[in-house]
Amino acid sequence: MTRAFVVTGGGRGIGRAVVERLVAEGGAVVAIERDAEALAWASGGPVMAVVGDASSEEVAGRAADLAEGAGTLSGWVNNAAVFRDASLHSAPVREVLDLIGVNLDAPVVGCATAIRRFLAAGTPGAIVNVTSHQARMAVPGCTPYVTAKAAIEGLTRALAVEYGPRGIRVNAVAPGSVRTERYEEFLDAQGPENAARIEREMGDLHPLGRVARAAEVAAAIVHLLSADASFITGATVPVDGGRTVLAHDPEG
Repeated sequence: MTRAFVVTGGGRGIGRAVVERLVAEGGAVVAIERDAEALAWASGGPVMAVVGDASSEEVAGRAADLAEGAGTLSGWVNNAAVFRDASLHSAPVREVLDLIGVNLDAPVVGCATAIRRFLAAGTPGAIVNVTSHQARMAVPGCTPYVTAKAAIEGLTRALAVEYGPRGIRVNAVAPGSVRTERYEEFLDAQGPENAARIEREMGDLHPLGRVARAAEVAAAIVHLLSADASFITGATVPVDGGRTVLAHDPEG
């Protein structure tokens, strides 16, 4: 039976790299994406697209239905995220709380949907939540994002303990900086000289001397979904080129 997966935020960056790797390994993949244009690359291919908000239970349910129609739902990747800065001294508290929810709601909905489907089918399954090095190394101005990502790592541990006895593994992957479309667009907007300086500074933050490729993060995620990771649960795996252990202040 074909193994089927759901990947949120599957149109770009890390999400797209995960989708492509799972497909290359013979899986059936449903990608949830808010922006239909972000999935244009998958049109007519083996990827099933659900356009909508990953924090919607209805959207998550549609994705799960498609996955179960294509095979045995075996894994769910909660990758969708929104980057918006806010500080408590200047932003309304409600705005900060809403921004936390933007990045926390979708993983909770995704985990709930996946767990319920695994239990109903009586099959084991794996969930991978994509967090961030910022869950441990906060960056000024990023309070909502940092708070949400730290909460997702707590959610990962709680679910691993509660559902491990039912054959469900839950792990997290915490990337550092990643060369995604968003990263490339940012560099392009800086001009050649500033872009080169930023690249050098980013290299200094990572002991491996560079930012990650999306495919490198995807490799870790797909491994955690696989049978090769059958005794790993409740873990947060840093895929950050050593950025967290080096602990350089990016504002320094």
